[in-house]
Amino acid sequence: VQLQASGGGLVQPGGSLRLSCTASGFTLDYYTVGWFRQAPGKEREGVSCIGSSTGSPYYADSVKGRFTITRDNGKNTVYLQMDSLKPEDTAVYYCAATYRTYFSTSYYLNEARYKYWGQGTLVTVSS
Repeated sequence: VQLQASGGGLVQPGGSLRLSCTASGFTLDYYTVGWFRQAPGKEREGVSCIGSSTGSPYYADSVKGRFTITRDNGKNTVYLQMDSLKPEDTAVYYCAATYRTYFSTSYYLNEARYKYWGQGTLVTVSS
């Protein structure tokens, strides 16, 4: 059972990046998937999550309207499309998964809900 996060990099303010979270060893569409980030010197925070089956998304206020989370079950992958990036979005981004969605999607914007974690991918927003 493994999650692989990828797609990070250096981008200018106002630019876009798409992060990918790909699962191996299990079928990701049965799982709620969350994206979290940790900036230097700060605690890890929830960014977005998407429910299993229905694919209902939820976003932190700080990224609402700029980030979009989607899932491609055929590719066993969840994406985080990040647009209008700001310097304060700079962080290491992690994806995580937990089986099924038993509560409202907002419940899952909390790292304590997750069992499986991928390694981080660094996003740097700078001119």
